Amino acid sequence: MKVIILAGGCGSRLWPLSRSKYPKQFLKLNGMDRSIFQLTLIRCLKFVSIGDIYIVTNKDYRFLISGQIEELGYEPSGENILLEPQGKNTLPAIYYGVKAIKRKGDDNVVVFSSDHLIGETDRFISYIKAGECLTDRFILTFGIKPLFPETGYGYIRPGEPCPPGFKVAEFKEKPNLESAHRYVDDGYLWNCGIFMFRTEVFEEEVKKYALDIYEAFCNNDVEISFRQAREISIDYGLLEKSDKVAVIGMDIHWNDLGSFATFYDEYEAIKDSEGNVIFGKEILINSSGNLIYSEGNKAIAVIGVKDLVVVDQNDALLLCHKSDTQLVKEAVDILKSAGDSRADFHQTEYRPWGSFTVFEEGNFYKIKRLTVLSGKKLSYQMHYHRSEHWIVVSGTAKVTIDDKDSLVKSGESIFVAAGQKHRLENPGKLLLEVIEVQSGAYLGEDDIVRFVDDFGRS
Repeated sequence: MKVIILAGGCGSRLWPLSRSKYPKQFLKLNGMDRSIFQLTLIRCLKFVSIGDIYIVTNKDYRFLISGQIEELGYEPSGENILLEPQGKNTLPAIYYGVKAIKRKGDDNVVVFSSDHLIGETDRFISYIKAGECLTDRFILTFGIKPLFPETGYGYIRPGEPCPPGFKVAEFKEKPNLESAHRYVDDGYLWNCGIFMFRTEVFEEEVKKYALDIYEAFCNNDVEISFRQAREISIDYGLLEKSDKVAVIGMDIHWNDLGSFATFYDEYEAIKDSEGNVIFGKEILINSSGNLIYSEGNKAIAVIGVKDLVVVDQNDALLLCHKSDTQLVKEAVDILKSAGDSRADFHQTEYRPWGSFTVFEEGNFYKIKRLTVLSGKKLSYQMHYHRSEHWIVVSGTAKVTIDDKDSLVKSGESIFVAAGQKHRLENPGKLLLEVIEVQSGAYLGEDDIVRFVDDFGRS
């Protein structure tokens, strides 16, 4: 058995926690010591080995994926991390993974999203294994037995029995509340986006119902394949057309964190007597049903409000009613159309060598904290328009300037002039933290010329 994990989504409905350059699947939310992607990977490792897992992701997330795999103690395999040149929705992404698997032979494949939270892991795996007997005849999808009428999910109507599941009679799009009540009463299942099939069965159905996708991937050039492929989901492009689709209903905890309303539901265990979810020492007076998620040590008081979502980040604030959380994506679209980088970036940005956090920025200066992992080094590089002053606050830095090496210890500093080739490295076992003060006429991240880079960046 092989696994495909889809990890290319941008999670815009969870902004400002999720940003397009560091989306929700890579976040470690309050109360979690692993990211959602890492939890997905750990779940998969209970029934396949790391070499049997293929990850289809946005090319921008390559180093995030590798870093999070390394953090779990595994060596990421380049041939198993499949980079999409551009996002074309789930059908091209899944078929991309299937083609990579088929190069080593036909097999059973399970497809997961990287941003779902699933409980009762052993029970969940038993459902997956039970479905293997159907994969020679069907593309299998899994449905969740609904806990309540939910308008944010699609639904599946089970039809003729084919134990341990049913043939799919019909897929339903996200309904209004009245229809959702009817679907739950009639035994419909939530469409949770988990699939299982044999590679040859899947390819036959793609060729039959999505010939253009099949033909786009007939060559070995992924850039050309994605350029030619249309943007379409597996539901629209294949499952709603094929007569070889079956479903197994699962009675487990599942949450796709598709909005802050479902995010609120995930924290049932910590709701107070008034149904509020808080993570710090927020003060609530005459308030109920609220979600308050704050960053830092800010004093927050919430008085006389009901069913609000308040997400407070250092650089962004979201206030909305729980019934309107699906509209958060529209706010992100407005930010993007205005060229506001806060739609895409957190104050802390992650790199394959560690991370940096922007503390303050003006017309001719920028102050950052660099965190460099043990044994990692930045590229050997040069800037045309800015100088940099590095102050080591913890650890020991190995600094190379114009091919001359120096060790800079905690409390010491060093200056790099514009035009000088330079490199920062952490040769020690402890985390290296450096305050970087940039000054110059242009401070953009694209003012960089790389000469040597351990991570293959140009």
